[in-house]
Amino acid sequence: KVGWYNAVLQPAFHLPYPDDTLAFVVLSTPSMFDKALKPFVKKERLKIIRDPVDQCISHHLSRVKEKFPDQRVDVMFDYEMLPSRKPKFLAQTAAHVAGAAYYYQRKDVKLDPWGKKKIFGVCIHPKYGGWFAIRGLLLFPDIQVPFLEQPAPVDCVSTEEKRIELLEQFNFHWQDGRYRDIIDVKERYSEEQKAYFATPPAERFRLLGLAQ
Repeated sequence: KVGWYNAVLQPAFHLPYPDDTLAFVVLSTPSMFDKALKPFVKKERLKIIRDPVDQCISHHLSRVKEKFPDQRVDVMFDYEMLPSRKPKFLAQTAAHVAGAAYYYQRKDVKLDPWGKKKIFGVCIHPKYGGWFAIRGLLLFPDIQVPFLEQPAPVDCVSTEEKRIELLEQFNFHWQDGRYRDIIDVKERYSEEQKAYFATPPAERFRLLGLAQ
């Protein structure tokens, strides 16, 4: 429910919907690369003019909207900004309140070792660890769900030591991706997918065989 999200944030970040409004957080799993992105690039090769992943997600979520012709469906993407340069929604907070993934933050560590350093939080999924992404939000403004019970996210990094290790790796060594394997995972990115996301965005077109 939108109210779960708004309840944990400053008013400046609130979503402008009634508290009981139904919303879905959209995640991409490791198999997205082979099952969605590559077929999309093959089919839409000539129409790809910006980030291929963003266009692929947009394409698939617009198809979801088409499944509900009688409903208003508002879509927000993780990369969208408001004119104020604030993100349209805070993806990790949304995933946490929806019970989709646990958002580990500095406040989850009792004996904070970082002093005045800025420490960013990170979501970990109980099945995919850090090998997933939060891609968007689907909102159904005409559907109110006062009866919906809030599921708690799975606290899969439950020890103080592991949480410190996770936040250290994510904040100071994120390039090597070790934080993604903080728990045993069921599936991770393929080598091809790792190479794609490790490549600077401007050079990714070439990897997919697209003209810049």
